[in-house]
Amino acid sequence: MMRLFSLTFILGIILCGCEKNQCQEPQRFYYNPGQFVMGADLSFTNQILDHNGVFSDSGKITDPYLIFQKYGANVIRFRLFHHPEWTRKVYGQEGKQMYSDFYDVKRAISRVKQLGMQVCLDFHYSDTWADPGKQIIPEAWDGLDLKTLRDSLYQYTYYTLKRLDKEGLMPEYIQPGNEINPGFLLPKGDRWQHTRDFIYLMNAAIQAIRDAGNESSVQPKVILHIAQPENTINWFKGLREEGLKDYDIIGFSYYYIWSTVPLSNISNYIEQLRSKYNKEVMIMETAYPWTTLNADNLSNIIATDKLLPDFPANRLGQYHYLVNLTREIVEGGGKGIFYWEPEWITSGMMTSGGQGSAWDCNTFFDFSGHVINAMNFMTDHYDIK
Repeated sequence: MMRLFSLTFILGIILCGCEKNQCQEPQRFYYNPGQFVMGADLSFTNQILDHNGVFSDSGKITDPYLIFQKYGANVIRFRLFHHPEWTRKVYGQEGKQMYSDFYDVKRAISRVKQLGMQVCLDFHYSDTWADPGKQIIPEAWDGLDLKTLRDSLYQYTYYTLKRLDKEGLMPEYIQPGNEINPGFLLPKGDRWQHTRDFIYLMNAAIQAIRDAGNESSVQPKVILHIAQPENTINWFKGLREEGLKDYDIIGFSYYYIWSTVPLSNISNYIEQLRSKYNKEVMIMETAYPWTTLNADNLSNIIATDKLLPDFPANRLGQYHYLVNLTREIVEGGGKGIFYWEPEWITSGMMTSGGQGSAWDCNTFFDFSGHVINAMNFMTDHYDIK
């Protein structure tokens, strides 16, 4: 019993995301994106920094982008809304700018590229959040006929990428749509009720990505992103035969809160998708809590009744969950993992839900903004072929 306690204590010291210099640094293994994507969605970062958010590592206030680079992130993901005026209006008279618009994303991509990391750009094709529950067409495109909508979609995608490429900021990975379970640009792009129209529109977005890439030194990989692994097989069924073929990666979100798939079955889903469609597979979003407490008055998105017994909601539980999930991905032949908003700490930042963070229990930072254990999962040792 004493020996088990000692080993546990030593492991805690080695893995700790501590703030003291005497904490022994773990051995780190760094992967390049060609081997395996260690990704993080940091779309809120600029907004948090603009509203008094503070991040620290080893006792020093540090640029969060630099922190993620240090701990092994090799691809950073950013969402792009079409015209998110609401992201300015939530600040009232204090609102000076929009966030997750072109200029905010350009600012973020520039910083990430300076640090030598790659980028995944997530076109939401909406003025607000696009997900399985809503795919709201941008106000500027509302009411367009199908042919005009297709042209607007193509031109917007193409010229967004050309503007980025002109400044050396072409993303290496691009999502034409976010969690497109029902389709996108509804109602015309409904995957289930108007399947051929959905493919007609999606192929236009993909063609714009290919055309912009063919004129660049960077040819982005195209990712189709579905929420939850249990929805993927049925979603892709029949689409190849109808003409949806020109994409590179199948991506899916995997959240313990909303998925019915056990962690131990993730490799099976990945193997099945790879075998059936001959595409690379990645997890585009995931998360797990390090605490059940809350740092502010904004309610957290957490389901304590769905936590896994082997992975309690504490610092080591979160870290071990991510290591085990990554091993499942590797075992299934998957090519990467993205953690959603691991930097969404509490701050003066505003969303439509209020001020602060609804995610501070799921971050890679404690309530004071200090790096915690989970940040180390990206440099753990994985048997990547």
